[in-house]
Amino acid sequence: MAGGKGVIRIRGIVKAAEITRNRLQAGIPKDEVRDFQEFVAGTIAQIQCICAEENIGPTHLPTPSRKAYQFLTQIDLHNLPVVEETAPIAPWKPIRMKNIRNQQQQLLGAIAKLAQNPHPSQSETQNLLDRIEETLTAIEQICANQNATPAALSKPSRHIYAWMKFLTDESNLQRHLRATRRSQQMAEKMLWGLCAHSCETIAVHFIHMAHLYKGRLTDSAATLHINEGFVSAEDEVLRALVTAGLWEKTPELSQTIRQYILCEQYRDTILELDWIVDTEAETAKGKCYDLETLFEKVNREYFDGQMEKPRLTWNRAFTARKFAHYERWRDRIVMSISLDSDRVPQFVVEFVLYHELLHKKHSEKWVNGRLTVHTPEFRREEQRFKQYREADKWLTLLASQ
Repeated sequence: MAGGKGVIRIRGIVKAAEITRNRLQAGIPKDEVRDFQEFVAGTIAQIQCICAEENIGPTHLPTPSRKAYQFLTQIDLHNLPVVEETAPIAPWKPIRMKNIRNQQQQLLGAIAKLAQNPHPSQSETQNLLDRIEETLTAIEQICANQNATPAALSKPSRHIYAWMKFLTDESNLQRHLRATRRSQQMAEKMLWGLCAHSCETIAVHFIHMAHLYKGRLTDSAATLHINEGFVSAEDEVLRALVTAGLWEKTPELSQTIRQYILCEQYRDTILELDWIVDTEAETAKGKCYDLETLFEKVNREYFDGQMEKPRLTWNRAFTARKFAHYERWRDRIVMSISLDSDRVPQFVVEFVLYHELLHKKHSEKWVNGRLTVHTPEFRREEQRFKQYREADKWLTLLASQ
């Protein structure tokens, strides 16, 4: 648990909720029902006890923790989805929605129009909320017609759905509108005022995406997409994003942006977006290798069992060179399913997992304005892996294929 400025943070709430939700979706084996009930009830009791000691209610927890707690308390422990034995993993077939991007673009236009007014009326805000809710209802109905949840959407569609759902919280929508307005004004001042650029249209949008930002500047138009994680950023960070995305990217601007993504505001927003639907789609159990099992082994052998488990998931696309990555703001390791094969020795998968866990252990360092992730300390510890050379050769071979 960590505290500060009236907010307490209880480690493990979100992960406990993720574990619980995954088990509910798979079904609880009959002989594990009592253990499951005790796990959920014990987690709830522990959260309530810590909050009582701090003289606050669970409603005052940070958003991801608060929503995880609410999820746990809403489980009917006397009406669980019980199965006789663990069901086999069903093949994953993504639901693709052709029109969802157009729907997002229409909402972005409505948001941009509303953001022009520094004090929009309650009725204008409510109209936008109603419009988003109608779109979400239509998406959810399409999924329900296929006996699925939005977690079964393809990744791009899933991100758009989570973004819409995030904005149905009026406090999130207000933050989004303020960030949009401030960033739009910065872009207009920079391109029309300071630079005398001939852009006819300038548009700045905040969306849920993999990139931190993505800009396009032509003679007649400028478009900048900024990751939704920045909706609570201060002006210095927004100005860095606008400048780097539409004009000139410098080491100083990159450092300002990168430093922000390591802070709690960014992490909490990203976790809230993930909690909406992405965690439902994550799976640590592959065809050949279970990342949960491999983590326990690597943690025991190389970290004395002291490494706190991050979120672990296989991705759903084959990759030729990038076999994994660690997302610090999500505390998540994503492994390429290229490694989930009986042709790949287990020690190779363990080495890749070990490498990513070292990223969790070793913080990045700024050296001469550049972010360094593979420090000398990192490389020395990496070579402690028992089959380091063999694993490295295997990965080189896989990349060449």
